[in-house]
Amino acid sequence: MKKIFITLAAAILTAGAASAQDMQQATDTYNNGAMALQTGDNAGALNYFKQALTMAEACGEEGTEMVGKCKDIIPNVELSIAKDLIKSEQYDEAVTQLGQAISSAKEYANADVEAEATELIPQVYMAQANSLLNAKNYDGAAAAYQKIIDSDPENGQAYLRLGAALSAGGKVAEAEAAFTSAMQKGQETQAVKQLSTMYLRLALSDLKAKKYEESVTHALKSNEYQESATAMQIAGQASTALGKNADALKYTESYIALSPNARNINDMYYTAAVLAQQLGENEKACGYYQKVTGDAKYGATAKQQIAALKCN
Repeated sequence: MKKIFITLAAAILTAGAASAQDMQQATDTYNNGAMALQTGDNAGALNYFKQALTMAEACGEEGTEMVGKCKDIIPNVELSIAKDLIKSEQYDEAVTQLGQAISSAKEYANADVEAEATELIPQVYMAQANSLLNAKNYDGAAAAYQKIIDSDPENGQAYLRLGAALSAGGKVAEAEAAFTSAMQKGQETQAVKQLSTMYLRLALSDLKAKKYEESVTHALKSNEYQESATAMQIAGQASTALGKNADALKYTESYIALSPNARNINDMYYTAAVLAQQLGENEKACGYYQKVTGDAKYGATAKQQIAALKCN
């Protein structure tokens, strides 16, 4: 019986020594992780801390403190790795890493890391989308902006940028829908400006391509969102090309009203005078001719027409 007791006692001592050795190994591994952090090797540090966690958990009650330290630091290191990926513009990898940080933070009850990582994900998508937009990868940018909207349907800035990407990619109807959503979500001023600019560009492109009906339609659409002298000038030129002088005069007069101090105002006065004369609106024609009598380019002709029309 005495022999058996001694054997059991020896076994207990051996187990205690093994446990102490395991804890020392866990501690050494944790310290290696801390050193790796100091040298900026976040990936290496994370690997050490995960190993230390497994070792400490195997030590039972003796490893409780070490387990707590590992669980506290692992989500933070994973978040740091994600931030490094963001800085290097490895956006897809950063999102994956942020997801891992969130998962660990939830498992280890680290609310601060969970909240910060969650907030960073749409910011990463925005940075990625902006980068794609700047690189003129419009489809890729639109897809990235859509990811933001899917996770945050009230993000007016994402709708605004989505509209810009779709517009640049020639998807006019989809762009208008995105800009309209942006207007409804706090971005009205910028969205209206973008819509007006989009249709103005289309109007000018149509004019150059001699698509005069489309040019007028798009110029008027631009003006609906934001009054623009340039839109009225384009509409006037396109209407003249179509032989619609009454419309051309109306749009030219709108230009004059919107931009009375324009550098080309005398050109517009003369155009209005000619159009009014062609329409038989002689009194109006006289008024516009009289405005350019002192102009070096139009003065002589204007005086001749004033005489011919017998203007007062």
